[in-house]
Amino acid sequence: MVEPDGLRETAIQWLIERTLDRQVSLTREDIADFRFQGEPFRLIPSYQGIWKPARFEATLSIVTTYRAPGQERPYNDALGEDGLHRYKWRGDNPNHPENVGLRRAMERQLPIMWFTGVGGKPPQYQVTAPVYIVNEERDRQQFVLAPLEDASEIPERGEGSEMVTALRRYMKRETVVRLHQPVFRSTVLVAYEDHCAVCNFAHSELLDAAHIVPDSEEEGVPDVTNGMALCKIHHAAFDRRFLGIRPTKDVPVVEIRQDLLDEVDGPMLRHGLQELHGKPLMKVPSRRADRPGTDKLVWAYERFLNATAADVA
Repeated sequence: MVEPDGLRETAIQWLIERTLDRQVSLTREDIADFRFQGEPFRLIPSYQGIWKPARFEATLSIVTTYRAPGQERPYNDALGEDGLHRYKWRGDNPNHPENVGLRRAMERQLPIMWFTGVGGKPPQYQVTAPVYIVNEERDRQQFVLAPLEDASEIPERGEGSEMVTALRRYMKRETVVRLHQPVFRSTVLVAYEDHCAVCNFAHSELLDAAHIVPDSEEEGVPDVTNGMALCKIHHAAFDRRFLGIRPTKDVPVVEIRQDLLDEVDGPMLRHGLQELHGKPLMKVPSRRADRPGTDKLVWAYERFLNATAADVA
């Protein structure tokens, strides 16, 4: 069949709405709910990483398989120095139909959908859409992806396909906002089963994926071991160093800054912060590989203690 007019745009808009503007992840069953003109239409590959429906000229969607921390993916996809993601060819034949499909999407400036595995049982996927293929690096057998809002943002591919410095900075920033932050959030929330680590609050719309070591620091990588699911108030308290997490051999322990413990206020302060002092985290990931890295907790706890010492002084 020839690709139906409007299918990509309809599917992308449906995914944006279904994921609450890309804030929540989806299972394959969720994705299978999509209908186009009243009929079911598959958006995600069954097994392979690249999905080009029969007789479509160009790729419709791609998948990045979830791997737990420390495990390698089947394809060595990676970030480039420009902050953009590289997606490997299928095999090493440039004329493999799946590689041709990606090339056609690039040449025709067609948006595709990117499903990134973030764990869970059944597996869940963070949706990034639209995504455009902005370049092909044939010597490295890979395509360059950018999470752009529309084709007008695609840079010109000139000699050597180099972007100007200002555009590179823009693309690096936008890639973090549109791709890495949502993937990090979904990965962390899946690991914590949509519960706040501190208070066990269980409404994903009011949960954040908090960096233990801020992403402004070199060690602040967007990895599940550098994240905790926290409700809005405990995320703010953690970032402002009103609340610290003390590493232990077992479950880390919550500590509240002394000046807040001494303060007398209403029930929010008493129940929301003071009564948590000295108690273990209420929720940690069931998989040890997903739990906070001890080195990251130590970094953040020392920062919390220094803030406490400065206030007491």
